Amino acid sequence: MNTRIFDIAGSAMRAQSLRLDTTASNLANVDTVASSAEAAYRSRHPVFATVLENEIGGVATRGVVESNRPPEQRHDPAHPMADADGYVYTSNVDVVEEMTNMMSASRSYQSNVEMLNTVRRLMLQTLRLGE
Repeated sequence: MNTRIFDIAGSAMRAQSLRLDTTASNLANVDTVASSAEAAYRSRHPVFATVLENEIGGVATRGVVESNRPPEQRHDPAHPMADADGYVYTSNVDVVEEMTNMMSASRSYQSNVEMLNTVRRLMLQTLRLGE
């Protein structure tokens, strides 16, 4: 059994950890308000790529991108951050999408942990065959 499996699973776990971190940041900023559309918080999402070297794979992080969905514009002239026309701009974070991302990333991370535990048990059983 190839021990590179630990490297592959580790790269996948790092990717899912980054995905969880960006999701947490997005959810933390869901109710932020800004005085302009340009200053409004935009949800962020990591970009991943498959790495293949000599038929051995893994996950590489290519960066984190901001959503291009426009922020919500809300008329609230009494708000201290309202612009000259009485509008404030809220983040473009979609809570349902973020919760889905969080559940998916958490399950993917958990699946990698379970796979590593299975590989470890199989390696130990293989070593015991020689006893």
